[in-house]
Amino acid sequence: MKYLLFIFGILLSVLVFGQATEHDHWVEVRTKGGFLAAHSSVMGHLAKQHAVGIEVSYMFQSKGRKEWQKAYNYPIFGVTAFATSAGNRDVIGNFYGIFGFMNLPLIKRKIYSFSAKFGAGLAYNSKIYDSETNIFQVAISTHINARITMGLENRFTFGNNSIVLGIDATHFSNSAIKVPNLGLNLPFLSLGYAYRIKENKETITPISNPLKYWQFGAMGIISVKEVFPTGGKKYPVYGLNLVARRFFNHKTGMEFSIDFISKQAILKYEEDVPKTQAEILQIGAFVGFILPFDHLHLITGMGIYLKDKYQPEDFLYHRVGMRYVFDNGINLNLVLKSHWARADYTEFGIGYTFKYE
Repeated sequence: MKYLLFIFGILLSVLVFGQATEHDHWVEVRTKGGFLAAHSSVMGHLAKQHAVGIEVSYMFQSKGRKEWQKAYNYPIFGVTAFATSAGNRDVIGNFYGIFGFMNLPLIKRKIYSFSAKFGAGLAYNSKIYDSETNIFQVAISTHINARITMGLENRFTFGNNSIVLGIDATHFSNSAIKVPNLGLNLPFLSLGYAYRIKENKETITPISNPLKYWQFGAMGIISVKEVFPTGGKKYPVYGLNLVARRFFNHKTGMEFSIDFISKQAILKYEEDVPKTQAEILQIGAFVGFILPFDHLHLITGMGIYLKDKYQPEDFLYHRVGMRYVFDNGINLNLVLKSHWARADYTEFGIGYTFKYE
């Protein structure tokens, strides 16, 4: 799985840096302050201090040379290196890592913009659960974790200088690859300064009509899931999604799928009951909302199990993640599947869209 994460990192780098000559280039430094929001009663002992952090970003201001850039009001996107505490240095330690992000302006004026921010990447955690030395760290059990950030920010720009005030919610989790994995949720306030190091002339591309037709495809999924007790066996997950997808304009799309899920961890539930592979097969119906950014699609949505004999979790499931679609119709998929706020597993997938344009 680490190799698939590496592949997605390469794809994001190509998306960002492959178009770098088309954009303004900015460097930003941001300080952050927040706190650990304990979403479970067993985490009540963890919040001891305020969380503080620093972020250094390399950013690109889009100039409208792609149709999707104008449709989204000329977003900012880039990469951020960060270091942050999480409210308890003795037990939780600190997080270090890198993530990619995109800011979508909701209000845009000459010197002011108000934007929604989305980001995802990887984080290294210095202190994890250990049955002998750190039993109170009930939230994180692996050094390498995913980081997901969503927020809002105000940006004031004067020439080559920019001041930003922001608020965001940051989540750290290993997606149930290893337990315990309650995850960490941290609300932050931030203050930053950015400087433009390279400017390109604005180029406006007229928006053409999007292709409004149904696309059909299939996606193969593989993953791994660990169940309690801590240190127990890891079970593979296999899946097949049959997908129908439609885009309504350059900013909006929907997706429907029938999901076939073979989660071998179900064999662990009610171990005294004999089970066959056919019996543990889960079948679900999913509907999702798509935000398309050229070849990169962000997706979020909800599904319901149509067949789930042993019902080890809720009858509803959720997805949030990303997909990259190549010109030849091949899709690469990286999506977190969960049951409300509880991670189930990460879906690593490869698929194909028939008659893709």
